[in-house]
Amino acid sequence: MSFAHIQQRRLSDDIVERLETMILEGVLQAGERLPAERKLAEQFGVSRPSLREAIQKLVAKGLLISRQGGGNYVCKEVGATFSDPLLALLAEKPDAQKDLLEFRHTLEGACAYYAALRATPSDHERLAAALAQLEACYENSAEGCRVEEGLADARFHLAIAEASHNVVLLHTIRGLFDLLRGNVTTNIGGMYPQRSETRTMLLEQHRALYQAVKAGEAEQARSLSNTHIEYVCEVLAEVDEEQLRVQRSERRKHV
Repeated sequence: MSFAHIQQRRLSDDIVERLETMILEGVLQAGERLPAERKLAEQFGVSRPSLREAIQKLVAKGLLISRQGGGNYVCKEVGATFSDPLLALLAEKPDAQKDLLEFRHTLEGACAYYAALRATPSDHERLAAALAQLEACYENSAEGCRVEEGLADARFHLAIAEASHNVVLLHTIRGLFDLLRGNVTTNIGGMYPQRSETRTMLLEQHRALYQAVKAGEAEQARSLSNTHIEYVCEVLAEVDEEQLRVQRSERRKHV
């Protein structure tokens, strides 16, 4: 009986596995520059030749890109759930925006559920900071703040996705981040004139969601996330109905 030789694992393979995990968990994000080779080798406790070999393997896999004299970067395609042209098309279509809200209802509810179960103290700190930034935007009722508010709102929900410790949910939310931000900005632009209490309601909903996640109340967190999206859908439906009534009235002027 003969036995095959056991292949000794190369140090570069361990480094590859470590960097792949950091990319998968979102520690290293799409487009982000890695630390300088010397610093990264020191942090990992490995030699620079082994690190270079690992980087070359990740470049071959399409996860990293090396720029001559410019360092090593995580490929931007890593964070692309949808292509840029498709994202632009979705952003322009009103019906697609409604589909996105339905998608958010399912996705963000799951993120909130798992975040409540798995969030660490560090996750709670990041969530608190994201909520504080969102609250600061709510305090500013200026028209120009809506873009900032949309960004802060999207970052709050991204922080919940990070706290879920589910890499598929996280990368889906990250891949749709620009679309999510645009969706929020568009929504509040229509909602605020429709109902005077909308700003207060949205603020209370986000605060309650944060508290449920922090308290570890998984089902409550999912329910609050769903209620938040349902409220947005309800107000936007009123906006659509109002616009239809206005259009009917305008048509009658020309009869």
